[in-house]
Amino acid sequence: MNTLESLKSLAHSHNFDASNPIAQKNTLYATLLTFTMMVFEIVGGLYFNSMALLADGWHMSSHALALGMAFTAYVMATKYAHDFRFNFGTYKIEVLGGYTSAILLLVVAFFMAYHSIERLFNPVQIAYQEAIVIAVFGLIVNLICAWLLKDDHHHGHDHHEHHHRHDMNLKAAYLHVLADALTSVLAIVALLGGMLWGANWLDPVMGIVGSVLVFIWAVGLIKQSGKILLDATMDEPIVQEIIDVINALEEKISIKDLHVWQVGKGKYGCILTLCAQTPLSIEQVKHGLSIHEELVHVSIELAS
Repeated sequence: MNTLESLKSLAHSHNFDASNPIAQKNTLYATLLTFTMMVFEIVGGLYFNSMALLADGWHMSSHALALGMAFTAYVMATKYAHDFRFNFGTYKIEVLGGYTSAILLLVVAFFMAYHSIERLFNPVQIAYQEAIVIAVFGLIVNLICAWLLKDDHHHGHDHHEHHHRHDMNLKAAYLHVLADALTSVLAIVALLGGMLWGANWLDPVMGIVGSVLVFIWAVGLIKQSGKILLDATMDEPIVQEIIDVINALEEKISIKDLHVWQVGKGKYGCILTLCAQTPLSIEQVKHGLSIHEELVHVSIELAS
């Protein structure tokens, strides 16, 4: 038996994150609905000679792509959940999906702003009535997708309530749908203003407002998901809780090294190196840390 086969035989599961089959199924439904609406808007834009509808249809294509990416992330995370090559499970596949979707949101925000500014200086003729009908229909589809993708963002109900268990992949998909819904609402307002009062400038101005909001959402999601991907979690409350547990032990113990990283939604791994003046039981330390259920993988080393 070679080294690789030996590792496979010794490997035990390090997949600490529970799968989310409901979110995976709902993401698929939202992807199909968004794709269908995208085709409907593009065809409608071509048929009614409406550049506004055509642009919104192509804009929706980026969201369909992002939703498809979110669904693929769920599938891949499930497929490789028990693959020994993933040291701490496949949770970060979902986080990576959320991070990539957030980057796509930035691209969407940029193009929304670019085309809106362009239309501000070069207005185009819009078939208002037809565009409003399809925009309303698009909003209904977006609201259905948002309902499918809305995460309950549940928290623990014990003393760990500050540990959020957000599904980054689902949140990214939800923000894409929300951004599209916002675009539809702003488009409807702008189209009504243009049709009823001749305020053609409303369409590009609303587009600029929407692009700024989408940009803010995207940056926030990039910060959240990027922090997890880079293991920049040493400012999480759980770190201080670990220190408090060690300091509360009767023996004179000092922490020589401490590493904490996220391995699932609201779940963390921890590596501790301790120095003790008197004999110390590792099991005693683990027992003390066991009050924190979010610590699912703890490695302790005693330094001389």
